[in-house]
Amino acid sequence: MAPSPSSWQAAWVELAAVAALTVAYAAAARRHPPSRARAACFVGAVLLLLAVTVTPLGTLALHYLLSVHLLQNVALAEWIPLLLVASLSPSLAESLARVRAIRLLTAPAIALPLWLASYVVWHIPALYDAALEHHALLHLEHLTYLVAGCLLWWPVLHSRPRDLSAGAKAAYLFIAFVFASPLGLLLALLTSPLYDFYVAAPRLRDITPLEDQQVAGIAMAVSEALVFFAAFAVVFVKFMAEEESAPDPEPR
Repeated sequence: MAPSPSSWQAAWVELAAVAALTVAYAAAARRHPPSRARAACFVGAVLLLLAVTVTPLGTLALHYLLSVHLLQNVALAEWIPLLLVASLSPSLAESLARVRAIRLLTAPAIALPLWLASYVVWHIPALYDAALEHHALLHLEHLTYLVAGCLLWWPVLHSRPRDLSAGAKAAYLFIAFVFASPLGLLLALLTSPLYDFYVAAPRLRDITPLEDQQVAGIAMAVSEALVFFAAFAVVFVKFMAEEESAPDPEPR
């Protein structure tokens, strides 16, 4: 029996993860104090993580609606990692960048393919349905999204271990947007439901599985477009400002 759509989740793993993150961030903040804005980003990340896993949104995602589950995935793979990486003070980011694995995995040519691969692999129907049936696999999926998302945003938000120009960041974000969009559009355009779990799920307000999938695809594509376009716009404006302020080359 599925729980009530308005019920809250007993998401003990997510609550433990939030507690561990909070303790780690507080400990790091003593040595690398963040600004108020960065601390606010961390609070926002924690609240958003709780909102999509513990509240009724988590219940709807796990038992009723693919559209809510894909929104949860976008939050875990893009929004929350963005806030977490933004919450790191420059000195803490520089310290973490000395770790060889972080130095390697935050290279744009590695971080972006890893993030895209995490999205594609976990949305393979057999694996997606299996994760919904076996929550240990689902927790691994969510952890993959969070880690891959943090790697994705790192080169955009921090200058260590490599300091990308504004132009390089703009190109990186544009490529991420272009390659991330097809998955949501594909789900919206398919003429039959892709995931058996949600075909068998209890129906809410007579929403059919195909309608749910179409809404899911559109919501995923739009949310990704908003996040990446907003980030791209900010970086592109900075790039244009740098170009305008650059000294003119001396005539020969």
